[in-house]
Amino acid sequence: MKKPSMVSFLITLLLAAAVCIQGQEPVKDTSGNDLKTGQKYFIQPVNTNGGGLVPAPPIDILHACPLGVVQTLLRFQPGLPVSFSFPDIDVETTVNTNDSPNIEFQSDIWPFCTEFSKFWKVNDSSSATEEPPLLIAGTPGKQNSGFKIENAGEGAGANTYKFTTFIGPVGTKSGFFNAPALVLTNDKAKKLVVKFKKVDDATSATTSTSPVDKLGLRMFPF
Repeated sequence: MKKPSMVSFLITLLLAAAVCIQGQEPVKDTSGNDLKTGQKYFIQPVNTNGGGLVPAPPIDILHACPLGVVQTLLRFQPGLPVSFSFPDIDVETTVNTNDSPNIEFQSDIWPFCTEFSKFWKVNDSSSATEEPPLLIAGTPGKQNSGFKIENAGEGAGANTYKFTTFIGPVGTKSGFFNAPALVLTNDKAKKLVVKFKKVDDATSATTSTSPVDKLGLRMFPF
């Protein structure tokens, strides 16, 4: 039997690689620029009456830690910045659709639940509810801490996206103070569509110089 040549092997390898990356494209921020690891962004739900995403108790103040991921009720509040990363990759790289980066809140003020990391995770514990909340206690590299970014689809607007996980899609339901809390759900009526706004001096500045005021604006949904 004739053995396959090295050229045939390389062609097969290249075709396989092309299939793997088919459908991938750079995720874009609101300015149309590629989403990059190591940069800071606000994640802002679209077509809603609230602001950006912040850490807050997902259910009530008695179950505060670990914190959850909640949309602030304040329209003028852009949220708390996040960064995206991939395990074992230290250089800046572009985040593509269908990638599953880790997401981490970025803040120098973090007085609550300090025993946990600032990375997002799926609550995949045995005690999780039917629509488990996203929590801030993730571990980079673990399956439950990766969030795939997908195009939101036709009619959702330019540069809008949705999150999915190894368990299922991410949506919202009413949580603490009736603020929309991020959960895993198959209910299409609870679908979450977001945009990514890069942080700059204009969007990250607040009119208050008080750390307490900044804390209230950034870390709670009300």
